Amino acid sequence: MANDKIYLYPIWIRIWHWLNAVLFITLMITGISMQYSNPENPLLVSFELSVQLHNLCGILISINYLLFFIGNLFTSNGKQYKMKTKGLFTRLYEQSIFYLFGMFKKQDAPYPISVENKFNPLQRFIYATAMYVGFPIIIVSGLALFFPEIIIPQIFGISGILVTALLHSVIGFILSLFLFIHLYVCTIGSSISSNFKSMITGWH
Repeated sequence: MANDKIYLYPIWIRIWHWLNAVLFITLMITGISMQYSNPENPLLVSFELSVQLHNLCGILISINYLLFFIGNLFTSNGKQYKMKTKGLFTRLYEQSIFYLFGMFKKQDAPYPISVENKFNPLQRFIYATAMYVGFPIIIVSGLALFFPEIIIPQIFGISGILVTALLHSVIGFILSLFLFIHLYVCTIGSSISSNFKSMITGWH
C-alpha cells in the first residue's frame, strides 16, 4: 500500500491553498512591519507600503475564504472538517502520542490517510478550529479596523478600537503559529517534500 497513490486535492483546493498561503504570509510580514516599526525606521517593509499591502491582501484573503466556505458547502471537501465528538479525546491522544513518540520509532500511523479521511483526528481538530473559528474572527476584526466607525466606542470601559486591534493581533499571532506548525507537519511524510508535491499534483 505504500506505493499506492490517492487523489486527495482537486484543482480548486490547490489553487485556494497556495493563494491563501501567499496572502497570509504577506499579511504576516506586513502586520509585523506595522506593529514593530515606524515610518523613519522600517522593519521589514516600509510602513506606508505595509499598510497598503495589508489592506489589499486582507480584502483578497477574505474573498478567498468565502470561496473556500462556499466550496466546502457544495463539495465533499466540507466533510473533512466535521468531527465526531464521541471518542474525540481518545483519538486526539492517540494521534498526539504517535507524533511525540510513535513516528520516531517507525510505528504505523494510528489513522492512515484515505479518500474519506485525508486528515488525522488532530489535524482535523486544529484545521477546523483555524478555518471555522480563527479565520472568521481575524477577517471580521480586520474589516472592523478597516471601517472603524462601525466599532462600538467602549467595550467594558475600554476603547472598542483597542480591543478590536488586540483581538486581531492575538488571533493573527495564533494563526501564524498554526502556519509554522502546519509547515513542520507537512515535512512528515514518505519524504520531506512529498506532502508539498501532493499540494502541487493533487496526488498523495
